[in-house]
Amino acid sequence: MQHISGFEAFLRDTVNLSQTKLDLLAIRVETIYSALKADPELGPLVLGKKRQGSWAQRTIINPVGGAEFDADFMLHLAEVVEWADSPKTYLDKVYAALHRHSVYGGMPHTRKCRCVQLSYANSMHVDIVPYLHLEDGREVIINRDDDLWEKTNPAGFTAWMQKKDRIADGNLRKVIRLMKYLRNHRKSFTGTRSIILTTLLGERVSEIKAVSEPGCYSNVPTALLSIVEDLDAWLQDRLAKPSIPDPSGSGVTFDHRWNQATYAYFRDRIHTHARQIREAYDEPDYDTSVRLWRNLFGESFPDLPRPTASVNPTTPK
Repeated sequence: MQHISGFEAFLRDTVNLSQTKLDLLAIRVETIYSALKADPELGPLVLGKKRQGSWAQRTIINPVGGAEFDADFMLHLAEVVEWADSPKTYLDKVYAALHRHSVYGGMPHTRKCRCVQLSYANSMHVDIVPYLHLEDGREVIINRDDDLWEKTNPAGFTAWMQKKDRIADGNLRKVIRLMKYLRNHRKSFTGTRSIILTTLLGERVSEIKAVSEPGCYSNVPTALLSIVEDLDAWLQDRLAKPSIPDPSGSGVTFDHRWNQATYAYFRDRIHTHARQIREAYDEPDYDTSVRLWRNLFGESFPDLPRPTASVNPTTPK
């Protein structure tokens, strides 16, 4: 059985990051941005900001237990000709601006490969990702470890996500959150980065399928079943780790984000989850179906009052 209301409650009460935390994140990012904009050295180079990653894609979920949650924002900087041979200088300058700030200088902050991370005690950490529009037309972020540019297209990725979510009747983002919950809270397919999971799930959403199989994305459990089974079929055809191009059209791939061992584990776990989802979805007995959904998602999946009529009139095959 689908348990549509159960999934709605599960997402709202357990999976989704609360609106209170999202509001706090937005306030803190705005304050960080204002501080960087006001910095006497970095400020003149700051051109703007935009949300990045799961925050931008609306796929951010609650962290496990009392752990911090994380979010990214991109800091648009002007190009400096004198730094052309050392891209990491931009990231170092962002770090230095935080380091000399009267508040942020006393908070944990560190340089990562592609960002500067600022941590709030027992709350969250914010990754500040410097990016530029170079004179030659490239849109880039910085790889500090290798001191080079990396092409990016965040607007293109967001547009791709919006298109896929529309095809999926607004349920793709919810499916991604559920799958991230399985990874983070249920410790399944650990090691698979969110950008790869998001891309693989989104690429399985098909306009052709939406037309040929009406209703295949009509609600959360049905979209979950359709997308995960299609992902499973795609993975089972590929024993070796496939190349995962950036769907934004940037020309880069995400291949460096995992290895063959991580891929093989992910492939096996998705195969198991596809079977579990199908069993729970097809099970006609209400109590047994709830138990099967709970076997997958844990005891936080709600056991709502038994409905008076069937809620599973159509089962996509």
